[in-house]
Amino acid sequence: MTIQQWLIIAVFIATFVGLLKYQQAPERVFSITVLVCLALSFVSVDDILSNAVNPGLVTLILLVLCSFSFERTSILRRLSNSVFSGSKIKSMLRLVIGTAFASALMSNTAVVATLINSVKSNKLINAGKLLLPLSYAAILGGTLTLVGTSTNLIVNSLLIEQGGQGLAFFDFTGIGIVALAFCLLIVVLRAKTLPNMAQGELSTQDYLLEAEVSIDSKLIGKSIEENGLRNLDALFLVEIVRYGRLISPVTPEETLQVGDKLIFSGDISKVLTLQQFDGLTLFAERNDLLRDNLTEVLIKSESAIAGKTLKKAGFRARFDAAVVAVRREGCALSGKLGDIVLQSGDFLVLAVGQDFASRTNLSKNFFILSGHQAVNMLSGWRDHGTIWGFVLAILVSVLTPVSLLSCLFIYVAALIFSGALTVNEIKRRFPLEIWMIVLGALTLASAVENTGAAAVIASSIEQLLNGSSPYIAFVAIFVLTLLLTELITNSAAAALIFPIAYNIALGLGVDPIPFVMAVAFAASGSFISPYGYQTNIMVYNAGNYQLGDFVKFGLPVSITYSATVLLMIPLVFPF
Repeated sequence: MTIQQWLIIAVFIATFVGLLKYQQAPERVFSITVLVCLALSFVSVDDILSNAVNPGLVTLILLVLCSFSFERTSILRRLSNSVFSGSKIKSMLRLVIGTAFASALMSNTAVVATLINSVKSNKLINAGKLLLPLSYAAILGGTLTLVGTSTNLIVNSLLIEQGGQGLAFFDFTGIGIVALAFCLLIVVLRAKTLPNMAQGELSTQDYLLEAEVSIDSKLIGKSIEENGLRNLDALFLVEIVRYGRLISPVTPEETLQVGDKLIFSGDISKVLTLQQFDGLTLFAERNDLLRDNLTEVLIKSESAIAGKTLKKAGFRARFDAAVVAVRREGCALSGKLGDIVLQSGDFLVLAVGQDFASRTNLSKNFFILSGHQAVNMLSGWRDHGTIWGFVLAILVSVLTPVSLLSCLFIYVAALIFSGALTVNEIKRRFPLEIWMIVLGALTLASAVENTGAAAVIASSIEQLLNGSSPYIAFVAIFVLTLLLTELITNSAAAALIFPIAYNIALGLGVDPIPFVMAVAFAASGSFISPYGYQTNIMVYNAGNYQLGDFVKFGLPVSITYSATVLLMIPLVFPF
């Protein structure tokens, strides 16, 4: 092997290590990979520009833009309203099957975010039995079509870059539908083994609230018990922050002082109880916002405020809202609200100002769960036009020679012209992170090809197997991708393993498509870890699950999924 080939292998390994270490920022890792490949002359500027406008990548970007409008249609609301009626088994089947088929056409995270509240508030089935199946149904539904999940489109982009024809819209469906049937059967049969959520956890319990003792308060100099703060309705005083010092637990004899920050835990709906205490000011009140127009939000993984405190994030100025309370499932929060470092998946209750709903950065940072609507939902002809326009675009691409890319260009233009999608929304929510990840993966694949490392890998694998069945390598690729998607993000796992899988197939002299499909399906098979897939993180927080719940419940699903896919892919796409 030449020095260049050893160097590109080192870059590949370094990219893998970087993705493991910096799981929250895969786009930065891939950006550095692009720059290193360019600096070492493994790729040219022309290669990078060509990859940036790869037809598969542009299709992915356009589809994400379409989803901005599609998420605001009535279709998810209708699904949410129609789930819970009749018997328990029928309701559960409607939930998982409806979620799966909705996820086949639109963003999995949008589907799950819309349905979480309905699941938590339903009186028919305990939410603990439903939230994890909800996530799994969304994951499985994403494997049904080319546009069902970003990993399918990423793999398609990489295939097109290799000179392949690209995958058709329903190439995934035959395999995905069988895997969906078997896995949902396991999910429904084993749902009763999931832990129940206590009724308190089904509402807004366990939020952390903060109130400050003002300088003229009549509470000063009296004990907690004397002030009547010991036995509040659904609120519990867990700690006091005094001049930077934390007092916990709080004894009934503790005397209040001016400037004390009182930290309560409990039901946010009882927050107005604190209004009865003289000189007790809520965190949101200090920002001059009313307390009766409360909005619950969930912080997105790509939020700009993740990893920052409220003060450093400039929360009030940024969103025209003040945080009333914070909740983080599976973790006890402590200290002043303003000092808590926010994380993706945190639930916030906001007291919002008049400009909150018009702020252009809300959808980038939050899922709005209740209260004010951050965006205008589509209605009337725009609602119907967005839904049926998308269906028409898909049907035209499937039934005629017109490509999906061309159909999506026309569909996005129609959305903008009709006002269902605005240029400001495109600028605000443009999926730059996905674009950078795929561009990095395409560039890394080009570098592996340009340096001759791809041919060396292919030759080495051929010698290693020495006439053995390619099925062995096929299974190895699937298992490797499956393990990686539990350790890093599903998109990064697919992007990283694709060049290896494709070149192994070439080295064995077989059709690469089965190996390509193995990468796509394995990258979507995150059932054991709450961190491998965004919907898993969402229900992990919302359902107050433990890591053990994912392992015990998800392992049989993962085994069933893997066995089904490994049997089906060679049948549908022979070597």
